[in-house]
Amino acid sequence: METKRVVFIGVGGQGNLLASRLLGEAALSLNIPAVVSEIHGMAQRGGIVESAVLLGDVTSPIVSNAEADVLIGFEPVETLRALSKCNKDTIVITNTHPLPPFTVSVGQGVYPPVDEIMGLIHAKAGKVIALDGNAMAKEAGNPLSLNMVMLGALIGSGSIPVGAEDMKKTISTTTKKAFLESNLKAFDLGMKSAN
Repeated sequence: METKRVVFIGVGGQGNLLASRLLGEAALSLNIPAVVSEIHGMAQRGGIVESAVLLGDVTSPIVSNAEADVLIGFEPVETLRALSKCNKDTIVITNTHPLPPFTVSVGQGVYPPVDEIMGLIHAKAGKVIALDGNAMAKEAGNPLSLNMVMLGALIGSGSIPVGAEDMKKTISTTTKKAFLESNLKAFDLGMKSAN
C-alpha cells in the first residue's frame, strides 16, 4: 500500500489533535496501518500544535521536510509556517480564517494580510484547497466543529484511502450525542468545499 503522510497544524483549542486521532482510528478500522504522532508546541489556547497521521507501511512517525502528502492547516499563518513540510506535489488544505496570536492583540506583532499568506502558500504547494472553516463550523451549528470541517475537506480531496462513510462511522462512535448532528453537518460542508 502506498504510504500517505498527513500533517495537521493549528493553534491550541482548534481540535486538530482530535482530528488526527479520528483519522487514525478510521484508518485502523479499515485495516490500513496508521501511526499518529503529536508534537505539542504550547498546547494551551494560542500555542502551535502539530500532529501527523502516517498511513501505510511506515517505519518512523516523523514527517520530515518536503515529505508531507497532505498539509491541513487550521490557521493561515500556521499553514504558512509549516510549508517546509511540503513539496510541489503536496495538497494543502487550509482554513482562511485568521486567529492572530496574543502578541498581535497587544501590539507587539503584525498579522500579515490573508491574501498575501495565500499567495505564498499557492507558490509552494501542488494544490491548494482554501476554505473559511470557521464560517462553515458556525453554519453547521457548532463553532467548535472546525476540526470536522477540516476532516471533511481532507476526505473530500480524495487524497487518502479513507472514504466518507468510514470517517463518519468513526465520528459517530466517538462524538458526544449532543454534538453529533453538528459535527456530521460540519464534516459534509468541509467535504463539499474540497470538490
